[in-house]
Amino acid sequence: MDPSLQNVSVVLVEPQGDRNIGSVCRAMMNFGFTDLRLVRPQTDHLTHEARQMAVKAAGVLEQARIHDSLEEALADCRLALGTTRRFGKYREDFLHPDEAAELFLPLTPEGRVALVFGREDRGLLTAELDLCQRFITIPTNDELPSMNLAQAVALCLYDTARVLRSRQAHGRVAGRKKLASSQAVESMFGHMRQTLLDIDFLNPDNPDHILRSFRRIFGRAGLNDREVRILRGLWNRIDWIEGQRRSLSDPHPKTEKTS
Repeated sequence: MDPSLQNVSVVLVEPQGDRNIGSVCRAMMNFGFTDLRLVRPQTDHLTHEARQMAVKAAGVLEQARIHDSLEEALADCRLALGTTRRFGKYREDFLHPDEAAELFLPLTPEGRVALVFGREDRGLLTAELDLCQRFITIPTNDELPSMNLAQAVALCLYDTARVLRSRQAHGRVAGRKKLASSQAVESMFGHMRQTLLDIDFLNPDNPDHILRSFRRIFGRAGLNDREVRILRGLWNRIDWIEGQRRSLSDPHPKTEKTS
């Protein structure tokens, strides 16, 4: 297996069909991928039907890891790309599968990348896409835009393998900067959310409305560990200034008792 693909994970969120899961495993082995992660699968992924569809990729099926949440599944990933067909306020700046491969393949020598696929009937929820830094969409006919899950996975993996071969043929295999882990970025966003709420920058009734725009901005930039630390330093400074402001505006400051 090509080492550039060892750090690419295929993540299925709440897959509903055992045959689909088996077909995904077959597509993964077709193109050189082995790491499958299932988030709250709605079916037994080790049924006879799943094994039949996996054919000689039963090893990928048997070694699939089960996770209770998408956040847990992405904890060791440096970059997550969520697939979606629906467009809207929080879903913009889409990449086609080949464009996505050009973006993430240079990162794989330095860390893990995840391709995230949603449910067969309703895809990924907005909150789940929040955990992904970039979005992938497959251009399809408007008369029938949605694709079968296994077919969508196969197409994305094929394009990744094709782009990898092209990059290798042209000597473009060098890595880019090492991105911060998903866990570190999400922790930073949690800190950022609370800080911006404390200074009344975010609407407390809908704080994620503006925060999602920041997610898209930082997702496009691709944050490394140093940049995450700089941002957390900024939030810490704002927290301190806000604490000072509140203490000065408090007409009844607390005083220590003396004995």
